[in-house]
Amino acid sequence: MLLKSGRRFGPKPGPFTRLFAPAVTHVLDRIDEGLVSGTLHGTLPDGQTRTLGGNAPGFECEVIVHDWRALLRLATGGSVGWYQAWEAGEWSSPDPVPLFALFMANAVSLGDAARAKGPWRLVARAMHAMQRNTREGAAKNIHAHYDLGNDFYAAWLDPTMTYSSGLGWGEDGLEAAQRRKLARMAERIGEAQSVLDIGCGWGSLAGYLAVEGRDVTGISISRNQLTWARQRHSGVDFCECDYRDMDGRFDAITSVEMVEALGREYWPAFMDCLARNLKPCGRAAIQYISIAEPIFESYASSADFIQAYVFPGGCLISTSEFRRLAEERGLQWTDQQDFGLDYAETLKCWRERFELAVEEGRLPVDFDSRFCNLWRFYLMYCEGGFRGGGIDVHQVTLIKDA
Repeated sequence: MLLKSGRRFGPKPGPFTRLFAPAVTHVLDRIDEGLVSGTLHGTLPDGQTRTLGGNAPGFECEVIVHDWRALLRLATGGSVGWYQAWEAGEWSSPDPVPLFALFMANAVSLGDAARAKGPWRLVARAMHAMQRNTREGAAKNIHAHYDLGNDFYAAWLDPTMTYSSGLGWGEDGLEAAQRRKLARMAERIGEAQSVLDIGCGWGSLAGYLAVEGRDVTGISISRNQLTWARQRHSGVDFCECDYRDMDGRFDAITSVEMVEALGREYWPAFMDCLARNLKPCGRAAIQYISIAEPIFESYASSADFIQAYVFPGGCLISTSEFRRLAEERGLQWTDQQDFGLDYAETLKCWRERFELAVEEGRLPVDFDSRFCNLWRFYLMYCEGGFRGGGIDVHQVTLIKDA
């Protein structure tokens, strides 16, 4: 698809732009062809406007491309390049969330139109592979995200310090949704007395279970989180321990949005941990984030913006593969609940609270405008993914064979 007057670029494109003109034009063509639903209204650097998609109702968004290099970055670097272009001011949007939702809703038909290609794909994958969650690597990766500081997260999370999706959004807001999530996780393990909480974070679930009178052990490899948890939740045995090293006998195990940080090659080790530490007929309540099956392999074979900039070593879950691994170890997969739109609302609320913290100067002084822009983009990107339906969040109960 060419621009008006048959020009591919503005009246005076530079040599670099001319060299890569076919790639830029191709990515616009591929996006237009791949948008089965929804519409993208674009304004190009020379002032011309373009409409991509418009074939069926769906998400509608507006993008202003300020520099042709933005499209080149998208064509070669996928979501990583698109973030880099946004950071550089090469494109903007009144609201990027519908844009991310549009791309996710059409992820299958778009194919690799917005994924890294050629050497950029190989470099991204190689960098991601270097961040594998070995014992040493996991500690480094967790430090990169969760040890940004308790004061940082406290500035915009709710008072429970729960960094995972709320459940059952309503007018009562974020904290109430988080407490509903904790209550639902507790319901899933029934009357279990001894409980292991894997990846306990700042201790909200472990503390909730302890208040119910249960004997709770919470494990994490984030020292900052454990320090906070020990100060605020009594009656819980908080331990700095890698899940692979845990060897006990528990009536139940809980884990909330920890498995996405492991990487695909370590999912079997996680399921081994559940099977090894659960008593016969014991129950595990797991909350996890998945990516749609039709796009999982292409996603897993590259590295997207989040893996490159936010969660090194991570990988969203393939539900079918995760379930197979559980059942191979005698863990029955039961009572799956899906609530992706609740996560979209959680992320929207987090972003609003984050923006207020920035505005009021409540973030630690170490975090400059570039860092804040990264997190702003991250929260919008994730919200769009859940609204677009290609990413979902689930709770499931696993029951160990007798």
